[in-house]
Amino acid sequence: MAGHSQFKNIMHRKGKQDSIRSKMFSKLAREITVAAKSGLPDVSMNAALRLAVQNAKAQSMPKDNIDRAIKKASGADAENYDYVRYEGYGPGGTAVIVEALTDNRNRTASNVRSIFTKAGGVLGETGSVSFSFDRVGEITYKASVGDADSVMEAAIEAGADDVESSEDGHTIICGFEAMNEVSKALEAALGEADSVKSIWKPQNTVPVDEEKAQSLMKLIDNLEDDDDVQSVYSNFEVSEEIMARLSA
Repeated sequence: MAGHSQFKNIMHRKGKQDSIRSKMFSKLAREITVAAKSGLPDVSMNAALRLAVQNAKAQSMPKDNIDRAIKKASGADAENYDYVRYEGYGPGGTAVIVEALTDNRNRTASNVRSIFTKAGGVLGETGSVSFSFDRVGEITYKASVGDADSVMEAAIEAGADDVESSEDGHTIICGFEAMNEVSKALEAALGEADSVKSIWKPQNTVPVDEEKAQSLMKLIDNLEDDDDVQSVYSNFEVSEEIMARLSA
C-alpha cells in the first residue's frame, strides 16, 4: 500500500478522531456549499451536490449540518470559494499535490508555502509535479457489499479500470471523465457507494526511509490542518516495518 492512505491510517490510530472529525465536517460542508452554488440546491437535479452530500453521509455528517451547508449557498452572505491547486516537493524529493477551496487566495498560498518551507520542502509552479500523477475517479465501498470477485465483476461491467479489495473495503478506480457513468452502473449493481470523488493517483511511487517518512507525515498533517485545504496527495511509499514503528 503506497501513499496517502497509509498516513490516514496512522493519524486515526493516534486517536485524533475528534479534532479530525470536526475539521472534516467543516471541509465537507464547504464542498457541499460550493456544489450547491454551482447549480440548483437540489440533489436530484445537481450531480455535484449529490456526490458531495453522499460523501458527507459516508463520514456520518449529521443531516442538520448537510442542510445548513446547502442553505448557506443561497444566502446573501454566502462566501465565494475558488478551487486552487498547489504542487511542490516534500522531503526525499517526493511529489505533493494540495487541493484547496478558499475565499482568500493570498492567505491560502502564503500558508501552504510556509508549511512546505518549514518541512524542508519547496512549493513549485502549477504543473510541476501533476504530470507524474493521473487524474482518476475513486469509488469506495464497504467490505460487506460483496467478496473481491463479485465486486471485480461489477466493476468490469461498469467500465472501471482497476479494483483493490481488502478487509477494509473495496476501492474502484475509473477514468475521470467516466466517473459519473461508472458510479451509476456500480450503484445499480452494489448499492450506493461510500464515496465517489476524483483523486490524483501517482504513476510511480518513491520509497522513503523512516526519517523522511516522519517528515512527510508531519508535512501532510500540517497541510490538512489548514482550514482551506481539502485534499493532499503524495507519491511516497514506506515499508511495512517503518509503518509499524511510526504507528506504535
